[in-house]
Amino acid sequence: MTEGPVLLDIDASGLARLTLNRPDAANSINLDLARALAEKARDLEESDTVRAVLFTGRGNRFCGGGDVKAFASEGELSEGLSEIVARLHEAIESFARLDAPIVAAVQGSAAGAGLSLVALSDLVVAAESTKFVMAYTAIGLTPDGGSTWFLPRVIGLRRAVELSLTNRALSAQEACEWGLVTKVVADAAVTQEAETLAMQLATGPTKSYGVSKRLLRDAIGASLHDQLEREEAELLSAGRRHDALEGVAAFAEKREAKFTNK
Repeated sequence: MTEGPVLLDIDASGLARLTLNRPDAANSINLDLARALAEKARDLEESDTVRAVLFTGRGNRFCGGGDVKAFASEGELSEGLSEIVARLHEAIESFARLDAPIVAAVQGSAAGAGLSLVALSDLVVAAESTKFVMAYTAIGLTPDGGSTWFLPRVIGLRRAVELSLTNRALSAQEACEWGLVTKVVADAAVTQEAETLAMQLATGPTKSYGVSKRLLRDAIGASLHDQLEREEAELLSAGRRHDALEGVAAFAEKREAKFTNK
């Protein structure tokens, strides 16, 4: 992997390892990292080989959010934030369009936009000592990174409002109970547990994963009738793919399916 603020490596199995790489700054998001994240997210979106994404942060913390120290050095705060947020939001939209499941391994803390990155991930494995906090209003700012879209869907509106207004830190166990985190493990085991899960998903029917994710996320704004129609259309489309034929045959023959993302 080439060194930079964001690292990306895609192995032969289709597992993409995406790593935030500013460990000395808690992997906080400055302009360089935001630009690199948008670039790597676009690379993932355009790839035909990615089957799952393992999302990690190098060092003791997953992501401390925006680089507030860098913000403080800006003469005009709003102007300094503008491109950072634009590039971050490009990355968020690319991530949301991926068929490949995103598995986040979270340690230390996920704050601000770091919490947004957790919320957009499909499955989250957290180290038991991890803390999760919104933090925006504590410094007079407002949420970004899609947190106001993802969090109400993941944990519910009332809890999302509580986190946004009080800025209280959630423990890993609380985050799991609220549905923000999928699984809590010992600190030393977090990366291995997440990698095992991501590798398992990398052998699955990737296109079906992508459709399933989008059906679930979009259902909140849809009528029952429209959602049923979309489910029917997507199911019939899936039935024409090789992976569905393979899955049904494997079930009937009592063997393990070999999905190829076709």
